[in-house]
Amino acid sequence: QVQLVESGGGLVQAGGSLRLSCVASGRTFSSYAMGWFRQAPGKEREFVAGIRWSGGMIYYADYADSVKGRFTISRDNAENTVYLQMNSLKSEDTAVYYCAAWRGVAKVNPTGVDYWGKGTLVTVSS
Repeated sequence: QVQLVESGGGLVQAGGSLRLSCVASGRTFSSYAMGWFRQAPGKEREFVAGIRWSGGMIYYADYADSVKGRFTISRDNAENTVYLQMNSLKSEDTAVYYCAAWRGVAKVNPTGVDYWGKGTLVTVSS
């Protein structure tokens, strides 16, 4: 059974940092792109960041424009884990963050995701 389990969410002040982690189990995800989406109250789920491994030390990452320069995604294939380092957080980053895995390029719409985690809440206070 495939599972994606997020951790690291919480309450942080604007300008602060958080690091989200997602551990995948049930299969090997090295051939999958992995990443993060978020959904704020009353809004649609949106892509945040994704990363694809192309072999050796080559990774391709992509980000939503709203988080470029502030968020960094990374992954550890040996541990089936993906991370999201979030710096300079803003109140508009408040949302439930979902870990995801999919086949293909580093950026995808929610309809293209094969596996979802249950989400972790990030709240940024201003």
